Amino acid sequence: MNFESKKLSNQSLITFYKRMLKPRMIEEKMLILLRQGRIGKWFSGIGQEAIAVGAALAMEADEYILPMHRNLGVFTTRDIPLIKLMAQWQGKKSGFTKGRDRSFHFGTQEYKIVGMISHLGPQLALADGIALAGMLRNDHRATLVFTGEGATSEGDFHEALNLASVWDLPVIFIIENNGYGLSTPTNEQYRCKDLVDRAVGYGMEGHQIDGNNILEVYHTLHGIAESIRLNPRPILVECMTFRMRGHEEASGVKYVPPVLLEEWTKKDPLLNFEKYILEKGVLSQEEINNMKSECKQEIDQAVELAFEENDNPVSTNEIELQDMYAMVPTQSPFGDIDQVQDTKKSDKRYLDAISEGLRQGMQHYPNLVIMGQDIAEYGGAFKITQGFVEEFGKDRVRNTPICESAVVGAALGLSINGYKAIMEMQFADFVTCGFNQIVNNLAKTHYRWGEKADVVIRMPTGAGTGAGPFHSQSNEAWFTKTPGLKVVYPAFPSDAKGLLLAAIEDPNPVIYFEHKYLYRNISEPIPETSYRVEIGKARLVKSGNQCSIITYGLGVHWALEYVDKHPDISADILDLRSLQPWDKEAVETTVKHTGKVLVLHEDTLTSGFGSEISAYIVEHCFQDLDAPIIRCASLDTAIPTNKVLEDRFLANSRLEDAIKKLLAY
Repeated sequence: MNFESKKLSNQSLITFYKRMLKPRMIEEKMLILLRQGRIGKWFSGIGQEAIAVGAALAMEADEYILPMHRNLGVFTTRDIPLIKLMAQWQGKKSGFTKGRDRSFHFGTQEYKIVGMISHLGPQLALADGIALAGMLRNDHRATLVFTGEGATSEGDFHEALNLASVWDLPVIFIIENNGYGLSTPTNEQYRCKDLVDRAVGYGMEGHQIDGNNILEVYHTLHGIAESIRLNPRPILVECMTFRMRGHEEASGVKYVPPVLLEEWTKKDPLLNFEKYILEKGVLSQEEINNMKSECKQEIDQAVELAFEENDNPVSTNEIELQDMYAMVPTQSPFGDIDQVQDTKKSDKRYLDAISEGLRQGMQHYPNLVIMGQDIAEYGGAFKITQGFVEEFGKDRVRNTPICESAVVGAALGLSINGYKAIMEMQFADFVTCGFNQIVNNLAKTHYRWGEKADVVIRMPTGAGTGAGPFHSQSNEAWFTKTPGLKVVYPAFPSDAKGLLLAAIEDPNPVIYFEHKYLYRNISEPIPETSYRVEIGKARLVKSGNQCSIITYGLGVHWALEYVDKHPDISADILDLRSLQPWDKEAVETTVKHTGKVLVLHEDTLTSGFGSEISAYIVEHCFQDLDAPIIRCASLDTAIPTNKVLEDRFLANSRLEDAIKKLLAY
């Protein structure tokens, strides 16, 4: 192994050695604890320390690093106290996740580290968003993110690299090519000769280096980081190394040919560097032995202190539920809708109200970025952002490639690095391509390690336009059952604007459904000033005493139209407006008022959100019911294109029969 110290001093070489020695000795201690049954699981990075340590040394302390579970050296090089890491690994309350997540599945703003989720690839897009925020601030910072050779087969790898390249983001993408994805060798994972060759396909530089040579790792990454701080662009670095232990200890290494293990044992990054500094006279064997002894003593002490600490999580239902969400500021920059009713109003279509809310949000929050397909000069598929790029510029109104997962991930990265983000799904149906990022990253981040996910996902939704199975779904139920998300679904222009501004203000991820059929079909006078509609509060849009129709979205207008055509029917019509959280008090009030309930929604019947409303009423208001709850929903089929078929599909075609059945009981 050829080491080149270049301009590094002997003291720097000693520091490099110490930095590599510590994670190796911690790992060896963890393997002992594992055999003793004192810890339950461990993902070993033995043999890969040079990459993690060299990368962390190459970056500035205030630059974000996004490591994986074999990058202990990043955490130790950033000087996270071992007792804190031990608490995390033992699932203790004082760990970074308070016992809610395992090993390295955490982040910490204090040390500028953002940990992985088990799906591997999604963290690459977070690096894009973090780098974008820094670039918008012009802070001349680089971001570094790790992945393994196995995760390069995931779509998230392609999307993140492509987005970074298109936007010239200062991200260093490191591939740790360690030979195996669990038991699958590289020749069964990809067919290109070297993964670094993929860089040219994204129009970016690529470097392949010896990942076991800490000086080569450091010098390469240090030089790249210096370059991209001044000339922002992404760079791909493939670090050739080997996984000397199993994927995790239980899996072993029986699938690895012995000759490979022998070959890579000779390339051990720590032992080779130790030999180098001994031959160079930087350290003596006695000094090295003393370092090892001191390091062992420090590790043993921290481990036992962590085990002795009586810090197992003790919580309550209230605390756990509360910690799913970041706290909403008590002081709002926007008045409540009731406080602005006397101000100047103008007639606005549903679409115009959304546009006005977006514009006022952008004006109030200079750190708010909107992203989506065709939203800049074109103004979006529905022209909601028309004129925005002229007012706010392309830095803040960003066209994206067709890569929903990467854009959701970038939105989360923006939030982590101090920005607010709105992403427009061109159609709510397309959210499936970003589903993992939403339900596993956005939704769980605050609960896992206390970091906000200040992101709004706009979802043009619903049928009535003959758009067919891939452009018409009402898929809100996919998200209402996911803790950590908030879900809103306005039915009127006034609520569309107010709920959007509330969503922008809220530091939690909000899924904002906006009905395409309503865009240009309804209008009402709404206040011109900015205001919010509180998330989680329903609205009684019509009062009656014979029955209650509980609904949202287009269903509100179906209900109003039906009651208007049947003046002999007296009904409460309750517009939920928010589906997560939803207004249980308002539901209970209307149930007690009329005693007969119809739950109406555009989504299909089975497992639609109406099931949740019905179950709650039966459990909490059974004594107030004078009839069974009737659900009226769309057919349990995909949505057809032909208008005759679409009309038959929609719940509205069964509304009259449902109301008659309810009232006749």
